Amino acid sequence: MASANQENDRPQNIRAIMTFLREHAPFSSMDDTHLAHFAEHASIQFYADGDIVLSPDQDVVKRFYVVKQGRIRGERHNDKEDRTETTFEISQGECFPLAAMIGERPTRTLHRADGDTFCLSIGQAAFVTLFTESEPFRDFCLRGVSSLLDQVNRRIQSSAMASIGSSTSLDTPLERYALRNPIVCSPDLPVRKAVARMHENNVGSIIVTDENRHPTGIFTLRDLRTMIAEGTGPLDTPIQQVMTKNPCCLPSHADAFEAAMLMAEHHFAHLCVIDDDHKLIGVVSERDLFSLQRVDLVNLARTIGTATHLRTLVSLRTDVSRLVDAMLAHGADSGQVVKIITTLNDVTVRRVLELNIKKNDPGIPFTWLTFGSEGRQEQTLLTDQDNGILFQTPEGMTAEQVREKLLPFARKVNDELAECGFTLCKGNIMASNPKLCLSDKEWDDWFIRFIDASTPQNLVYSSIFLDMRAIYGPTEPLNDLLDKILTRIRKNALFQKMLAGNAFQRKPPLTMFRNFRYISEGNKHSLDLKRQGLAPFVEAVRVFALANGVETANTLERMDELAKKGVFDPKDANAWKEGYSLIQAIRMRAHQEMLAKGEELTNYIDPDDLNPLDRRILRESFRQAQRLQQKLEVTYQL
Repeated sequence: MASANQENDRPQNIRAIMTFLREHAPFSSMDDTHLAHFAEHASIQFYADGDIVLSPDQDVVKRFYVVKQGRIRGERHNDKEDRTETTFEISQGECFPLAAMIGERPTRTLHRADGDTFCLSIGQAAFVTLFTESEPFRDFCLRGVSSLLDQVNRRIQSSAMASIGSSTSLDTPLERYALRNPIVCSPDLPVRKAVARMHENNVGSIIVTDENRHPTGIFTLRDLRTMIAEGTGPLDTPIQQVMTKNPCCLPSHADAFEAAMLMAEHHFAHLCVIDDDHKLIGVVSERDLFSLQRVDLVNLARTIGTATHLRTLVSLRTDVSRLVDAMLAHGADSGQVVKIITTLNDVTVRRVLELNIKKNDPGIPFTWLTFGSEGRQEQTLLTDQDNGILFQTPEGMTAEQVREKLLPFARKVNDELAECGFTLCKGNIMASNPKLCLSDKEWDDWFIRFIDASTPQNLVYSSIFLDMRAIYGPTEPLNDLLDKILTRIRKNALFQKMLAGNAFQRKPPLTMFRNFRYISEGNKHSLDLKRQGLAPFVEAVRVFALANGVETANTLERMDELAKKGVFDPKDANAWKEGYSLIQAIRMRAHQEMLAKGEELTNYIDPDDLNPLDRRILRESFRQAQRLQQKLEVTYQL
């Protein structure tokens, strides 16, 4: 960094350009020497409204631009629809054309001034110098907005680290964690000798393998304690009779996050790491992944899943927010964190159900359904209940008789979940509502009416049911129901269009001049990051997913599937995924800050409280939502 004296020695116009650049990414992360290099080689150009700045008809791009004031609009001709469409907008502090400059080719997009616009620009030689010498600049040029997402995640991570200390990253491949030369044995080895081998090597598990070194079982110290406590056999018993068969395995290129989620979901503490031929190459334990007890996702999930009293579950819920900080410090991104929260929520709901079944079993098998953000596995710390029950009517009973048994049980579960922090749904979308405690046939009839006789008004209320999954009980009845729902929607163009029209009403909060469109909350202007930011992505993607038979409910996974099916251009899908993830990351950091201040969690933020990078990220993300809605508009002729 330059000293204050060096800064003052520079001409005023150079200092002014450097001051401007420092307010915008990637320049805000660059050394002053590199900013000075840019400023010293920069010239300023004026473009009147409608002037062409760059065109595909021109030669190889020779200059790199930063918008100083005004806006640049990118235009391309859509051959399929025979029209010119705006593909992007570039506002103050943003750069262009990255790909053409790096590729030393003409631009593929016409860049036009949208209103009177001033741009700073540098020539190719100065650009190459910065690209070579400045890592933040090079990273941004190569990765664009993706690098901004990294900056947001790094800030969230550093904020979380401040409270729990540094740690390893959850993006680390398992091969770095895996214990090489794991302790193995044959299936016929007596338990006594297997335990002696574990003791000699100071490990907590031994892997049972076949002659090809394929894992067939695992035996842990926990299994030994259970065996002795329950007296299930002598220590001379062959280990294959007491081992856990078919142990969970992951490839060495899988990351620590995937391992942690599997352990948390299934309540085991070890998994095998295998190569491409399914041969054992290592073992990863819960302790390997989490060196600090208080950041242990697997341990918390297990503790929740084995709690014996409601009061224990209530007290454990306070640990979830602390765990989120810990996971962020481990390097988990916003998409991973919402899955972590969803996993812990699932474990909590299952345990509340199990405890109530022990106390007052209704005697009827049922599937506990969850809808909306929980159904999509996209919950944050701020959540309410959206659930229902699906059952199969036993022979000799009516659906109404079954309902009479299940509703009091469901009401108790809903109330206890509320005590655990899952607030009661204001719209009464809960299993204790008789309209949402239905037999498989009743649910089928409900969706027939919903799809075949829907109106724009009831779509607003009912579209939440199109994102559902089972978190307790048999899954086959729901899978059968979902197959029927997807088949009906794919055949019903009118319903698709109404669903698209409903999604199109969820406008991103940008004005035509790319300013924020606020909602009024008290005395200050605010944005609702859930309703105005995330919902436009969620609802538009849902339409395309249901219309094209995509079974998963998660928004990011739906976008991946739609890209694989050719419904979304892969580049568009990546841009929309990044936009969605950026909003979620900013929302998550806002929740962190509210918790740190002891404030009630909300989804509202005031953009004036954000730094320039975050405001820019929000604008870009909302613009991506607008582009997604434009595709919705064209596809369904809205």
